[in-house]
Amino acid sequence: MIISQQLLRAENARRIREARPELAARFDLLTEEGLLAAQRDMAAAGAEPKVLAVCVLRDLDLPSWIRETYAFARGVRGEAAAAWRRDFTRTVFLAGNPAQVRERFRFAHIAQDASTAWLGPGPAEESTALRRLLKLFPATAGPPAVPRTAVELPADGPSGDRAPVQRELYLATAGPTAADRLVHLHHLLSEAVLDGVLGPGDRLLLRPVPRLVGIAGPFGALRIVPSPERPQELHALAALGPARLLRQEE
Repeated sequence: MIISQQLLRAENARRIREARPELAARFDLLTEEGLLAAQRDMAAAGAEPKVLAVCVLRDLDLPSWIRETYAFARGVRGEAAAAWRRDFTRTVFLAGNPAQVRERFRFAHIAQDASTAWLGPGPAEESTALRRLLKLFPATAGPPAVPRTAVELPADGPSGDRAPVQRELYLATAGPTAADRLVHLHHLLSEAVLDGVLGPGDRLLLRPVPRLVGIAGPFGALRIVPSPERPQELHALAALGPARLLRQEE
């Protein structure tokens, strides 16, 4: 299974159907016309999200941030998870020091070294004060270094009968800014956790590539966006590869 427009359109339709079933009922998401109409509707709703999370970044070490993103998403459950999914796991990234504001705001998750913290997800108005206090993470920041490395996810927490697995985590490096990459990775990782694709003790092999072309699946998750020049054409900017049991790898 290779990434193709057919695959991307089917996966994009699945994501929309699960988050916003009323859109799937109104539009044929497997056609160009239906996809464009749904994207316009989603863009209008995204301008004023009802539910969002906020990530405050003091500094960025990508492997550590991936682990903390997983830990944060594992704590999002029930109605909060469903409401966040309905707004497509919308997250705002702010530049700041969580240690300096943790007494004023009730963060849902704070990294042990206080390099990163998350507020929410919750109604947008609950994070208004924090979003007014801190500036957005700079969109013009240079692309962060993306090392080829293994990221061990925390093994704490119940996993049922699920055995830890290993997956490749592909990230496109051509074009996106540091802020763009965080957005795409955060969507991919958060939704993979909510869907049960990622679990305690999993290992991610971070694989930076210029573009996600010619990569074989099956895929555990894909981060898909429309092309800026041709909205009816979809691109994958991050992906989780097939699962392999860790005990078979070691």
